[in-house]
Amino acid sequence: MDWVDAVQRLRGARTPFVIVTLAMVRGHAPRDGGAKMVVAADSLFGTVGGGNLEATAVDRARAMLASGAAEPDLLTLTLSDRAVTDYGVQCCGGEVTMLLEPVRVVPSVAIFGLGHVGLELARVLSRQQVELHLVDSRAEMLASERIGVLADAVATVHVRHLPVPEAALADLPDGAHVLVMTHDHGEDLAIVESALNTPGLASIGLIGSRSKWARFRARLIDAGHDEAELARVTTPIGIDGIASKDPAAIAVSVAARILQLVEEAAARPGPPLPR
Repeated sequence: MDWVDAVQRLRGARTPFVIVTLAMVRGHAPRDGGAKMVVAADSLFGTVGGGNLEATAVDRARAMLASGAAEPDLLTLTLSDRAVTDYGVQCCGGEVTMLLEPVRVVPSVAIFGLGHVGLELARVLSRQQVELHLVDSRAEMLASERIGVLADAVATVHVRHLPVPEAALADLPDGAHVLVMTHDHGEDLAIVESALNTPGLASIGLIGSRSKWARFRARLIDAGHDEAELARVTTPIGIDGIASKDPAAIAVSVAARILQLVEEAAARPGPPLPR
């Protein structure tokens, strides 16, 4: 498989990977500069030359995946029978420098409710490299004249008009962040309860006051949810220290918290990877 096809397949599967590029070759080496290889936790596409140099690059790439590394790294190896190696001797006589570029999974954020705050929040998050899901039961909230402000989005934006908005939860990828801020407290409660029953979500945020959450909490307990489940819901949402009730200010606060959660999740070490 071509490395470009491998990148597309892994991104589509929401699998993190590392692109290994033979950036510089001095003397003789198994492959010329520019050769590429794509390394995931349990798969490998392409080759940078085989032998010790490739095995060492794969080992380094998988260590980067396990640690959640975000920054690229350089790896220089001497292809000499005098070089200390872990995976056999390559005595081509040259020296290679490889660039290892980690590619993380694109974060996914779902906003339920495109009212004043929801639309402002979508505007902020649309400037980020995320998959942005916008869900509302009211078709007019998703009209092109309203969401046209997202025309220059960096994010991949998915717009869904659903009379039963919680139905969108089943289609969200693992690791999605859910933000609930509809016009109707009944809808909010239904979405929160469905989110608690949806495995794999990274976070659930609910806009509103403490008294609103107290009412929701009682209803959710009556519905059979325990304290550990309720602890998954964050309300109010946003970072501390912003007291303004202006929709744009609330949106900035919530977006800042979501970006913190995204960074924390991306930097979290993964499970041990195969050697």
